[in-house]
Amino acid sequence: MIQLENICIQAGEFRLTDVSFSIPSGGCGVLMGRTGSGKTTILECIIGLRRCSSGSIRICDVDVTQLNPALRGIGYVPQDGALFSKMNVSDHLAFALLVRKTPRKQIDERVDELSTLLGISHLLDRTPPGLSGGEAQRVSLGRALSFRPNVLCLDEPLSALDSETRHEMCELLDSVRQQTQVTTLYVTHNPQEAEILGDHLLRIDGGRIVEEKWLKRAQPQATTGA
Repeated sequence: MIQLENICIQAGEFRLTDVSFSIPSGGCGVLMGRTGSGKTTILECIIGLRRCSSGSIRICDVDVTQLNPALRGIGYVPQDGALFSKMNVSDHLAFALLVRKTPRKQIDERVDELSTLLGISHLLDRTPPGLSGGEAQRVSLGRALSFRPNVLCLDEPLSALDSETRHEMCELLDSVRQQTQVTTLYVTHNPQEAEILGDHLLRIDGGRIVEEKWLKRAQPQATTGA
């Protein structure tokens, strides 16, 4: 579960005021709005990359408002993927687990599991310069999921892809979420992405959530667990 309650953020003249919403366990919330409306700011606040001036953030019923990003249990896929150019695909999938001092056997099993799930088993020895845009985003997604996070946040991850690749990636993201049941917040400008992926639509304007609705396919779930 992701729960924001009366979040306020001030950055120069820009301000977000009393932002509140909740995404139930296993659900996918899609956050939409104009450029500069504060979508990425909200995402960064949830992840812990930006501090809020007031309000609270809860992940799986735990208040994480003041926690270090590394302690929040959140996987993050930024817009550009942020892959390390000298690390191969296998290293990217293993990275978060190595940081957590996971035993090597478990790391190898998880890399194999993720590469199969994401269709990138044949790319494990490649580095990012040898990947297409869609392949790079699969790797970025795998890296974010590697440590089995409670929550996954994605910031317009498909914006640089062509329409055909974007549609394929949307279907993959939806399939992965259904299989992993990771609670997801997805930022996008694209209504087609929202339609494919979203259970719960949030629209921000003027520093506030101005629209919040369940999409037709959504089935609200209990708000406990992840």
